[in-house]
Amino acid sequence: MMGIYIVEDDDTMIEILEDMIEEYELAEVVGATENGIPDLDEILDARPDIVLIDFLMPGKDGAELVRELRRKGCGAHFIMISQVSSKDMIAKAYDAGIEFFISKPINLIEVKSVIANVSRQIRNERAIEQLRNMFMSEVGLGADTGMQRAVSGPGAAAAEFKAEKTEEERRQEFERSVVRILSRLGMSGEKGGADIVSICMYLYDRGRSMSRESIGQICGTLSDAPKSMEQRVRRAIAVGLTNIAHLGIEDFMNDTFSEYSNTLFPFEEVRAEMDYIRGKNAYGGKTSIKKFIESLMFRAEHEL
Repeated sequence: MMGIYIVEDDDTMIEILEDMIEEYELAEVVGATENGIPDLDEILDARPDIVLIDFLMPGKDGAELVRELRRKGCGAHFIMISQVSSKDMIAKAYDAGIEFFISKPINLIEVKSVIANVSRQIRNERAIEQLRNMFMSEVGLGADTGMQRAVSGPGAAAAEFKAEKTEEERRQEFERSVVRILSRLGMSGEKGGADIVSICMYLYDRGRSMSRESIGQICGTLSDAPKSMEQRVRRAIAVGLTNIAHLGIEDFMNDTFSEYSNTLFPFEEVRAEMDYIRGKNAYGGKTSIKKFIESLMFRAEHEL
């Protein structure tokens, strides 16, 4: 079970969150702030998997506190609890490394959904890390015995061919996984859907991360009309955001909504899109090509 530390200056709010988390066995509460003053060393000593943190803390805001914890080596995932609707303040939170939000006043459904999504992502990351470690061990073994294979005759060539075939099969499975996710989001029929698959495979084949790449340069490599390609991709992602928002409005506990609303898209943007569809906002949620593709590739690799 995941360990959660609660950073909140309102004792009543801490009690409410603790009751929700423990009653529904969402995680184990490993600590909470006392007197509204967060103790960084205490948080680090608790080694939480997740930190629930209020945006507006006395003396400093939650984003600043997250940065300090990151600098001290805290590897937890952060969920921001906030009444803030300012785009600038939300952007500040994202810049600090916060990807998940719970809006005040809090409600059980959202708390359960967000914590479940974060817990799932942590388990996915750990599973992928284990797979990577296993793969690196195998690669290391291959490098150490390379000379033996070179002189061992036809059997060595067969083994290498088998390894290459396995990697190609894995590549095909990854591509199918990307397509499957896009299909679940209702994006596979969009022109930009095929472009997104091309970008994912371009990055996969080179072992690169979208966070370190320029979408303009990738489109320039893959298309003779890079700006048109980028526009198609942006429109397809916007369609995906709208579709996931509709799912949330129809059924907040929908499997696709629960799985992707806070992983492929920032939940704050999904909520904004939902409010726009309901007529509560004059504008919908915003999309980021880089964040979407990075998250999509992560999810696709996990779902292999």
